[in-house]
Amino acid sequence: MLLNLGLRAVLKSSVGVLCESSARSSAVSARPWRCSSALLPGPTVSRVAGSFAVAPPVRHYARGTKKKKTAPESHLSDLHPSMLKLDYASVPLAQTTDDLVKRLLSLELASHGEKLQLKKEQLIAKVQQDPNDRSSVEVRVAVLTARIRNYQEHLQKHHKDKANKRRMLMSIDKRKKLLKNLRLVRYEAFERVCEQLGITYTFPPEYYRRATKRWQAKKAFSIKVFKAVQAQKAEQRLKQSLDSSKTEEARTAKA
Repeated sequence: MLLNLGLRAVLKSSVGVLCESSARSSAVSARPWRCSSALLPGPTVSRVAGSFAVAPPVRHYARGTKKKKTAPESHLSDLHPSMLKLDYASVPLAQTTDDLVKRLLSLELASHGEKLQLKKEQLIAKVQQDPNDRSSVEVRVAVLTARIRNYQEHLQKHHKDKANKRRMLMSIDKRKKLLKNLRLVRYEAFERVCEQLGITYTFPPEYYRRATKRWQAKKAFSIKVFKAVQAQKAEQRLKQSLDSSKTEEARTAKA
């Protein structure tokens, strides 16, 4: 009996301790949050119940302005917007129309292809031999030059365009072959074309292949074989000449 009374007293005391601890925790959670100004740098902040401590303003230094990349000058920049398109340049009626129609027929509202066509005709007019010349070497070089400059301008903006890069390299190789042949045949025309079109001709290297040990050994063996064959042919020619001289001597002796 006494044991039961003791157990009940212990349980009641433990329940009271638990209720008291839960009440304290709820009171702490309901209390408004306040930040201690002692932890913040700078001047102290007044402690008002229910208010937040505001940190002093932080100085933010301005970042340096980024320099905008200047776009390279286009090869079509010398075409004035008031110039007429190629299809309407030779039409006399287009010169006497009002300003609105002229604006529609000019390069101001023209596409890139129409501007490129006009630029190509200007380059052709600089180097062609006569007004009807459309297939000479000079004209073909002018057409390839306009095409190469258009590819170069495009690749400066879109450097990952592998297809147009391949077309540009093919056009450069074609123009290089044409200029090489023109330089060998007509040097004065070659100089005039390079001057009029602004082309800088560079001589190709003497040999394109990289010299490796295997290639050097193969070349030395080929030279050795070539010299042996030439020496063998020289011996055969000497033998033939001696035989022919002996036959001539025999004929003269019989005569």
